[in-house]
Amino acid sequence: MVITELLEKNARLYADEVSLVEINPPMGEGKRLTWKEYALIETSNKEAFRTQITWSEFDKKANRFANLLLSRGIKKGDKVAILLMNCLEWLPIYFGILKAGAMAVPLNYRYTADEIAYCVNLAQTDVLIFGPEFTGRVEAVENKMKNVRYTFYLGEDCPTFAESYDDLVTYCTARAPEIPLTEEDDAAIYFSSGTTGFPKAIVHKHRSLIHSCRVEQNHHGQSRDDVFLCIPPLYHTGAKMHWFGSLISGSKAVLLKGVKPEWIIRTISEEKCTIVWLLVPWAQDILDAIDRGEIKIEDYELEQWRLMHIGAQPVPPSLIKRWKQRFPNHAYDTNYGLSESIGPGCVHLGVENIHKVGAIGKAGYGWEIKIVDEHRNTVEKGDVGELAVKGNGVMECYFNDEKATAEVLADGWLFTGDMAREDEDGFIYLVDRKKDVIISGGENIYPVQIEDFLRSCSKIKDVAVIGLPDKRLGEITAAIIEVKEGCEMSEEEVNDFCLDLPRYKRPHKVIFADVPRNPTGKIEKPKLREIYCGESLVESQIKN
Repeated sequence: MVITELLEKNARLYADEVSLVEINPPMGEGKRLTWKEYALIETSNKEAFRTQITWSEFDKKANRFANLLLSRGIKKGDKVAILLMNCLEWLPIYFGILKAGAMAVPLNYRYTADEIAYCVNLAQTDVLIFGPEFTGRVEAVENKMKNVRYTFYLGEDCPTFAESYDDLVTYCTARAPEIPLTEEDDAAIYFSSGTTGFPKAIVHKHRSLIHSCRVEQNHHGQSRDDVFLCIPPLYHTGAKMHWFGSLISGSKAVLLKGVKPEWIIRTISEEKCTIVWLLVPWAQDILDAIDRGEIKIEDYELEQWRLMHIGAQPVPPSLIKRWKQRFPNHAYDTNYGLSESIGPGCVHLGVENIHKVGAIGKAGYGWEIKIVDEHRNTVEKGDVGELAVKGNGVMECYFNDEKATAEVLADGWLFTGDMAREDEDGFIYLVDRKKDVIISGGENIYPVQIEDFLRSCSKIKDVAVIGLPDKRLGEITAAIIEVKEGCEMSEEEVNDFCLDLPRYKRPHKVIFADVPRNPTGKIEKPKLREIYCGESLVESQIKN
């Protein structure tokens, strides 16, 4: 089975039922309105901020775009890049590409113009579809995108260098194209996050996509009654592969644009969401807003909300303790994954294992895992080593990069670059990125351990720990600390709080500043090294 068959099944069985809802909080003076500001808008105008499509409409939209691509000579194995913000058209466009037999190439919406050109060229992209937010960036590199034959624009006021998607698909048939597909056909190219260097182009087959659907439903038991709230960007494997649980179960999903805590809670209440996937900063913001009295949870209908799960980064146990105090009836789960393993789920905690908060879990459904030393021999339980995973969701390769592929793939195993350990019960704990380990005076220091400790401080919103050059020790630890709104904190307070850490783990330097994260919640440590180490991003990328 290939994943497009699931869409076609839903269109047959649940044709007139809602598949996707888009909630688009309006903008005011360059930022999203608060709920109170939104409430003042005339009722008749509010409908523009909530749109939806049925499963039948979803499938027809995908078919129309597939037929547009085929009419332009796009063939099996050609690449079609998507540069869009989350919207109702995003997933139908993605599935239209797959139905045409082409490969979908989602692009990070934060890419600069040069990064867009770099990734489009790296993937040898034939078609680019983009939205109005990216007109300037695309126009700036229009002549640098070497292989792009067609450029489609989704939105009003189509620029002269592109063709209007809306105008073109109107004249395309909504009949499904007859392109034979198998699980062994190439399906998509995703890009690594770039937090440790220039993005790599990750090739996945249809086998990976359908495996991800099965993994997600096995882990979270999605049924037709569930409603999934999707906030993270769809270009990333995490958001999309969690949505695959909605696809395989034929249930509704809600795309919320914006991450203000009240919008999240309001949407959960009004759309009757049952499953919500949050990033750590968003969960913290919700709890902080409740603590400040800005959100009164008794004002909302939240009884149907059954599962809150977090991924994309290590989860501080202190956060989940706070969450359970506010939402004692929620099941909690976390998943570990990476784009090379088609996103989340290769390691999975499980809702029944909340007593193991802090662990990322055990091997996910259909996955194998092991922890190895530098020679790739399995280590003893309790010892730190590199995490490796194996299963049908492992990537095929890095596109046109045999050397990089050989460095991480061997005998079906994907070597993740994440350092981990296994406890006596078989649960895996992330220790840190292999490339982020700080070696100070001969001691290996894992920043995540220090970050988790510091996040347990009630005044700290976020923290990142990096190594700074030191003539005597080689490196010393520096903690970049983002203090919660309305709180004040001194370096002396931080040092006193850290007295419970072993001496060698205590930060040598404390810096109060914002902690930069990418759209999937990962700390952008190369940026921090550039700021505080005097190390350029290029040098950081070479190092990593």
